[in-house]
Amino acid sequence: MGYHHLALFTRDMKAIHDFYEGILGFELVKVEIQPHGDGWAKHFFYRMEDDSKFIAFWELHDVAGAEDARTEISEGVGLPQGINHIAFDVHTREELDARRKQWTDAGIDVLEIDHNWCRSIYTKDPNGNTVEFCLTTGSFDGADRERALSALDMEAPDFSPPPGGMEVHKADAA
Repeated sequence: MGYHHLALFTRDMKAIHDFYEGILGFELVKVEIQPHGDGWAKHFFYRMEDDSKFIAFWELHDVAGAEDARTEISEGVGLPQGINHIAFDVHTREELDARRKQWTDAGIDVLEIDHNWCRSIYTKDPNGNTVEFCLTTGSFDGADRERALSALDMEAPDFSPPPGGMEVHKADAA
């Protein structure tokens, strides 16, 4: 079982469109426009792989409370940047490198981290949310599961090994 879509609130749908379709290449395929409370809403759906996986955005109009709502899924609820984030998968190192190049070519700085079992690139979207592309590079065994299960009741930290590497890729100056 997978998930169908992740839906997020935005204030600037055109900037979201420029990022998710113009840079990431996710295709806008559907909008639902409907009454919502005392106002109305547009709910935009971007296809990620096929017609079963989407990222969606709400644009609210005259909806009570929307004018004070924050768009960042971490800082908006009082957490440090990046705790809540959006992570998309890639299947090869070439795909990960191509995604990194998409971002730097678009004038966006990128953080790359080798987590020892996956390699990720990170940036922020127009809502201020951390967006990640992640390539799984390792596999999991019984010891990994046992450690994860024991961490459920862990009272004192048993830190994981530090990242295998970290690099900032600056946006292209063009």
